Order: sequence, then C-alpha cells, then structure tokens
Amino acid sequence: MPTLMMLLIGYVDSTLAHAVVAAYLFAVLDERSWRRLKKLPVLLLSPLVNNLLNIFLMYALPGGTLIRFWATSLCAMLCVVLWARWAWRMGFWQALSAVSMTGVFQVSLVILTRFLYRTIFVDNEILQFAAVTAVICVVVALSTALLYRLRFGRWFRLLLEEGPGQCRTALFLFALACVMEMFYMLQLRGLQERYFALYYLLVLVMVVLVVGLVLYLAQWSDSARKIEAQRDVIAQQQLYEQDLEVIRREVRSFRHDYKNLLAGLSQQADEGEVDELRCALSELDAGFDRRIGEKIRASTQIGNLRIPQVRSLLLSKLAAMGGQGIDCRLEVLYPVESVGMDVWDFVRCLGILLDNAAQAALETETPWVEIVLLAQGDELSLRVSNPYAGAIDPDKIWAEGFSTKGEGRGLGLPSYQRILADHPNTAASTSWAGSVFVQELKVEGRP
Repeated sequence: MPTLMMLLIGYVDSTLAHAVVAAYLFAVLDERSWRRLKKLPVLLLSPLVNNLLNIFLMYALPGGTLIRFWATSLCAMLCVVLWARWAWRMGFWQALSAVSMTGVFQVSLVILTRFLYRTIFVDNEILQFAAVTAVICVVVALSTALLYRLRFGRWFRLLLEEGPGQCRTALFLFALACVMEMFYMLQLRGLQERYFALYYLLVLVMVVLVVGLVLYLAQWSDSARKIEAQRDVIAQQQLYEQDLEVIRREVRSFRHDYKNLLAGLSQQADEGEVDELRCALSELDAGFDRRIGEKIRASTQIGNLRIPQVRSLLLSKLAAMGGQGIDCRLEVLYPVESVGMDVWDFVRCLGILLDNAAQAALETETPWVEIVLLAQGDELSLRVSNPYAGAIDPDKIWAEGFSTKGEGRGLGLPSYQRILADHPNTAASTSWAGSVFVQELKVEGRP
C-alpha cells in the first residue's frame, strides 16, 4: 500500500509534469501575454484529482497497472483540456488539439527524465533530483524558445481556425499523443539499456515528424485559403468591371435624355418660369445622383484601392452588407497601393472588423457601417465605424469567447490582436461615444 511519502512524491512529480504541459501550452497557443499566469493555480487541482484517482484504482484494482496508467493519463489530459478551455476561452476540440500537441512534447520529456534517473547520480537521490530537474528546465526553456522562434504557435492557431475540420484535427493529434504514450509504456515494460539510445533517437524523430507534419498541414491550409481568395479576387474583379459597364450604359442613356431635358428647360427659361426651372433642375440633379452619381462615387472610391486582395474583400463585404439592409459608406480619398504588413494578414484584420461592425449594426434601428482608408506617405490608416445598441464592457470585449451574440461567437477581436502581435509597426485603438463604435488601425512603413 502507498505510504504518505510515496503519495507526496507522486503529487510533486505530477505537478512538475503539469507545469511542463502549461509551458508548452503557452508556446503551442502562441501566448505572449502574462495574464494567463493568473489562471495557473487552478491547474493544481488536476494533479490532486489524478492522484486521488490513482489511489482509488490501486485499492479497486490491485493488479491493474496498465488500466491504472491509461485511466490516470486520460484523467490528467481531460483536466488539462478543461483548464485550457477555461483559461483561453476556446472550444473543446481546439483545447483537445492543443493539449494533445503538448502531450507529445511532455511524454518525450518524461522518457528523457526516466533515462536521466537511471544514468546520473544514482547513488545520491537529492543531487540526482536537483540535476534532473535542472536539465529538464533547460530543455523545456530551449524547446519552447525554439517553438516561438519557428512561429509554431501561429501556424498551429491557424490550423485550429479550420471550423469543419476541428474535430478531425483534435482526434488526429490525440491519436499521436496516444502513440507517444505507447512509446513510454515500452520503456516501462523493461527496455534493455543497450537499445535505449536508439529508442530515444526514435522518440526524438517522432517528435520532429509530428512538428513538421503540423507545420505542413497549417501551411497547406493557409495556401488553400489564399488560392480560394485569389479566385474570389478574379470573381470580384469581374463584378467590378460589370459595374463599370452599367455606368457606361447609364451615361449613354442619360446623354440621350439630357438633350430632351435641355430643350424643355430652354423653353421654360424663355417663358420666364423661374420656379418651374429651379424645380426641374433640382429633379435633374437628383436623378443624376440616383442613376449615375452614386455609382461613379463608389467606383471612384473602390478604384483608389490598388491592392486586389483588399478590393476583393471590400466588394464582397459591401455587397453582403447591402443585401442585409446596411447602409455602407466607403471613403478612399487617395490611392492605396501598398500596406506595411502581410497583405493576407491585413485582409483578415479588415474582414474581422467588418464582420463585427455589420453584426453590431444589425442590432440597431438604422444600421450603417462607415469604412475610411487613408494613405499618407508610408502610413495607412483604417477606420471602421458602426452604431451599437446596449452597453460595452471594456474589460471583456477583447476576451476570447466573450460575445453578446451567444455561444461560439466572440473569437474575432482576440484573433485580430494575435495577428497584430506579429506586426510591431501596427497600432490599433478602440473608442465609442454617442452610440458609435469605432475601430482604428494604423500601419506604418512598407511590407
């Protein structure tokens, strides 16, 4: 039966393992803020639950070592998944994917730990514990720094954004974590020391292959999105050309009517009908604005956008908002030929701001969205304004998962922040006054 010292050692060992998982979670989820550290104490409940389950199974199944191992492992994973879901306010499948990915790293580290315990300072337990702990801390620090350097977390988060494939991704990564656990079981079952170097080399190769596979899948998914966006660019460009053709036809038609209108106006002027002349001129001006002027102004604003990807997104968003009954106002006073960041990241940011503005505007009586793009030298300024109904909590609008529109929403602005974190030449601001919500983004320099 387990003694108190054995239980204490088991709890400390489990706590250290959870600390390693937390460190890798920060790297895997590309977390660059220290505010998540405030939620770490809750994670200490996981090793406690895990050890209580282990004690229960030791009494309930005295000989069931394999069952106890898998039960406690799954229990620990579930606890960490629930904690990650709460700490990062993400969905279950996203949390399972992240924890499974960290599980691959953590199990490989546990295998290294057991190897170190069998080879260094075997005659001095205190010195051995200190040395092994120091080695593990160095390995964790170096490996997490390497993950940040490779921007692994950014690609991994991009992979998690695939809505329909989240379940498949989570189950695939969970299967990889189970394979790593089976490697660990192979060591526990009495692997001969002469094969251990080859065994651990195989483990390292397995970890590298998993990392490479995840990066490949994320980049492949990103490339597929860009190809789809390029197709959309072509389609929207065709719509843009169709609008220009409509304007051309309207001008020709108006030119024909204009001669007849001038003849009538000339006769009214000769007869001294000043009031009727003014009324006719007013109707003529209004008719021009209604038939041609608005389209010419919109086309001029869109024409100032010289970046196809941005123009394509705006055309599609303006069409979608117009179909929803939202009054769209676009101002692009000067030509916009470049943006000082990755153009696809800028498109994602613009899409997030426009989607949020449209959703908020639809909750008001007179929905409208105003978009202003201003290029001055090497600086590009974007402002998206919309009306809003109700109160805004400034401490919650940036929290992932928070939304006034129901569960499963509120993922836009945190993603917007994570994108901008990779571009230090950007500055974002948020303000609201008089029931008008404004998001501003400034990008300085060239890409």
